[in-house]
Amino acid sequence: AEVKVQAMAWLDQQKAPPSVRQEAEALWSDLGQSGGEVEVLYRLGATFALLDKNVLGLLHLCSKPKDQPLLPAQPWLTDPATPPLVACNMRVLYARWLVQNDLYDEALEVLAELKPTDVVAPATLLFYQSVAAHTLLHKEKGLQTIAKLMEGAEDAPRRYVALARLMEEDLKGLQDETLDHVARRMNDVRRRLDLGHAGKKVRQVEDSIIESLDKIIKKLEEQQQQGGGGGGGGGSPQDNIRSSGPAPDSVPIGGKGPGLVDRKDIGAGSGWGNLPPKEREEALQKLGRGFPAQFREVIEEYFRRVAAEGAKDNSRNP
Repeated sequence: AEVKVQAMAWLDQQKAPPSVRQEAEALWSDLGQSGGEVEVLYRLGATFALLDKNVLGLLHLCSKPKDQPLLPAQPWLTDPATPPLVACNMRVLYARWLVQNDLYDEALEVLAELKPTDVVAPATLLFYQSVAAHTLLHKEKGLQTIAKLMEGAEDAPRRYVALARLMEEDLKGLQDETLDHVARRMNDVRRRLDLGHAGKKVRQVEDSIIESLDKIIKKLEEQQQQGGGGGGGGGSPQDNIRSSGPAPDSVPIGGKGPGLVDRKDIGAGSGWGNLPPKEREEALQKLGRGFPAQFREVIEEYFRRVAAEGAKDNSRNP
């Protein structure tokens, strides 16, 4: 009821003709008290769309899956001339669609600096901020946002609360420089390449993965030297793998994008993408001794892809 009052007040400010007000009344007539946040958000957007062509275009975009490589620009969402009631709430609606289409970086950018008090769907705002932060492994940001969501858990949709609890436990157990963390970053590379994104950010992630694997291999070698193969009293390498559940993102890397990367020097012990087959196999065997098989498969597939990309680069630059 309160949101409807705000919507009608906006129509008055826009000097909407009586026919438009009648359409708006019809939009809100059957909502009742049981309408959830997302439904209220969409009714508000449909009211704006009666007079605002930008909102109408956004609603059309969000009514279907992403079907084009590049997203249409939405500068009006951050234009100071756009009323805050329109801009803030339509940013939430847009970000929800972005997350549903695996565009997590873009969603966080759209939601940047938005606060629950700015929108009519505060739980939805916090939930999709949490999902994007969790997927991108932004541990601190994710835990902070989930904590805010849980403060209003009694008013939030139950599915939001249930999933938020799972994400919170997962992020709390997430540790850097473990194979679980590496596998998730590999999956992020796969996601970006599937979307056709092969720019600077992807290259940075790939370089950081290689650095992490170098550190893990070095640690394994040290444990083998100290404990007779890594299984002695110094503790198993599996202690490095901590998570509240299995790693669903640990899958062989696919991808439709070109995935071209620039190699950088990250130390004398690295150069994984350019290792001779015998040396690469030896290093993979070291990993395989101490970790579950699925991690070895992920790493092996990943470096097959990196090696293939390196071969393409060399063929272009003989």
